[in-house]
Amino acid sequence: MSSGRRVRFGKFNAVGVLGAALQVLLVHVLMERLHLPGVAATPIAVELVVLHNFFWHERFTWRDRDPAGTLQRAVRLWRFHAGNALVSLAGNTGLTYVLVELLKAPVLPSAAAAIAVCAPINFLLADRWVYRRPGLFTL
Repeated sequence: MSSGRRVRFGKFNAVGVLGAALQVLLVHVLMERLHLPGVAATPIAVELVVLHNFFWHERFTWRDRDPAGTLQRAVRLWRFHAGNALVSLAGNTGLTYVLVELLKAPVLPSAAAAIAVCAPINFLLADRWVYRRPGLFTL
């Protein structure tokens, strides 16, 4: 991995750590204050964190790949949701379900484990598809 890619991966992970903390906090708040079950709280928290992460990736992680305009930013948001959000929603919800409902693990550590499993896949999708440079991987 090149030094530039390592720096970007570090920035991605910094945003991800903030997002992970926010996600765990949101799951806790949704369960404690709104009395939602953990499996219902997880996709809500994930969607809010996906929007949070997109905002910070635009302005911090991939700021050197400025969009050409509003349309390109909208396309990026769509791609971010199609790729990263799908991986996060399906991966986090599915893993949380397996860990909590089938294996009887606590919700918050299960949510943290699911985030760790989904993160490398999300970086690859964001770098190669959402914020791709011309000529790179496309879908």
